[in-house]
Amino acid sequence: MASRLADLVRRARRLSAERDRLIDAVATEWTRALRGQRLTATDLDELWAALTEDALRQRVPGDGKWTAQAWRHETREVIARVREKVEASLRER
Repeated sequence: MASRLADLVRRARRLSAERDRLIDAVATEWTRALRGQRLTATDLDELWAALTEDALRQRVPGDGKWTAQAWRHETREVIARVREKVEASLRER
């Protein structure tokens, strides 16, 4: 049983690291796309709200691995992390 738990922990860490890399890559792309666009805080709020809404609609029905509540939570968390990174990068210049 201990071996199984160790395998699960390693897998969870690997998946978490991959998720972090993907978030960083997406944030980098969004930063490049938004830099110099002269967007207001309201514009950015609307952008992130629209992206969140769109992502929530993209849920694969019948997947079975995620509950609707878990999908919503994960989606909001990922977009919040991307937003935080993008807006921090945009403020740097």
